[in-house]
Amino acid sequence: MITAYYRPKTMEDALELLSRTDGVYLPLGGGVNLSQMPERVFSVVDLQSLRLNQITQEGQFLQVGATTTLEALHEFENLQFGINSALQLEANYNLRQQATVAGALVSADGRSTLGTVLLALDASMHWVPGEQDQGLGEWFTLRQAPADGKLITKIQIPLNAGLEFDSVGRTPADLPVICAAVAKWPSGRTRIALGGFGEAPILALDAPEPGGAEAAVKDALSRAADEWASAEYRQESGVKLVTRLLGQVLTL
Repeated sequence: MITAYYRPKTMEDALELLSRTDGVYLPLGGGVNLSQMPERVFSVVDLQSLRLNQITQEGQFLQVGATTTLEALHEFENLQFGINSALQLEANYNLRQQATVAGALVSADGRSTLGTVLLALDASMHWVPGEQDQGLGEWFTLRQAPADGKLITKIQIPLNAGLEFDSVGRTPADLPVICAAVAKWPSGRTRIALGGFGEAPILALDAPEPGGAEAAVKDALSRAADEWASAEYRQESGVKLVTRLLGQVLTL
């Protein structure tokens, strides 16, 4: 239940509110996740006046403002095709117009297709105060901000890697029961992320070259059974997906 609403005009005011200890203060972007927490009592700090919804390219990184909507990212020119494909599965059009990128990643479970592709790309969250960067993999593992981190201001996505993504679901529009993303850098570095189950997407491989990918995928999926699919099914499907994606991915 929301007990108070604040709309700060500056980053300093927002951080002051989020640092208060007289209750729970949560940042409000699209509001999708907060609306699903009726059992909690908290105040909201609306971020819409802080201009955190910009997308820019800086060197080899795409800087995506924390309150950028999923649809705005989906429509961004020159976005990697794999990210676009993942966004189409992450949420329907109406929800993509409301949900924010940071909100989707902070609350992502294992079926998050966006979380899966950005994990493969080794994307990071930028927190303030302190100008701290946190890898998405660390967030998925700990679900804890870096020391003194109060607010995500942007998501940093590397642009110097090729990316391929694919999934298997009950229907083409469903959230997947297994999905895979493969990112490969010009140096040969290869990262493989898997999703479709569990509490968060998982990293199956981060290596100087893609050798051993099949064994890594099988091991990562060895305990991936749930009500949607068996571990054996996910292992078989995951290996097929990753093998195909490795054959398709190109370095930039």
